[in-house]
Amino acid sequence: MKYFLSILILFLSCSKEKSAAPTNNKTIIGIQPYGDFSKNDAQIIANVIDSFYRFETKILPSKELSKKAFINVKSPRYRADSIIKFQNRNFPKGVDYILGLTNEDISVTKTDNDGQIAKPKWKYCDFGIMGLAYKPGKSAIVSNFRIQSKNHKIEMTRLRKVAVHEFGHNLGLDHCPDKNCVMTSAAEKLSTIDHEKLALCKNCKKIINYKY
Repeated sequence: MKYFLSILILFLSCSKEKSAAPTNNKTIIGIQPYGDFSKNDAQIIANVIDSFYRFETKILPSKELSKKAFINVKSPRYRADSIIKFQNRNFPKGVDYILGLTNEDISVTKTDNDGQIAKPKWKYCDFGIMGLAYKPGKSAIVSNFRIQSKNHKIEMTRLRKVAVHEFGHNLGLDHCPDKNCVMTSAAEKLSTIDHEKLALCKNCKKIINYKY
């Protein structure tokens, strides 16, 4: 009887140890380059997302932007909202989020608080942007078209900030009133991006339980 109880206790003990074993539930961000977007630059963005948010990143094979996203109202562009819809419909296995990267100009229709096209309509019906993501969401798109600089280091610093900013929206962050926070609204100015820090303010950190 004692021998039986010993075996039973040992079995239960092993069962508990097995169920308590850690599982590999890492959050993986798929970095999706489009067209001729630089592989080196894609790796830089993967590295900054990895180091900033401490999520694992995976660079996906390059693909072409969907032709259905193309628009030519004021100039040849791709609709950012359409790209996000395409990404959401084509999620690779083993990826939790997708961050798209493109050299092409991207745009949205900018609306006011009533949901109407912001004024002047000619400007905002098809408005060029640097990036787009929904809050919360699983997909974002970033373009380097409007952040270009003769100094590649400056351009990549901007791209890092825009990528971190857009992915912050996916995690649930709004635009932040702190002008030093990476989540501040660019307000249609490159100078805003150049001024902000590649860091979250205390309030934004608290919202997403950021501890780094």
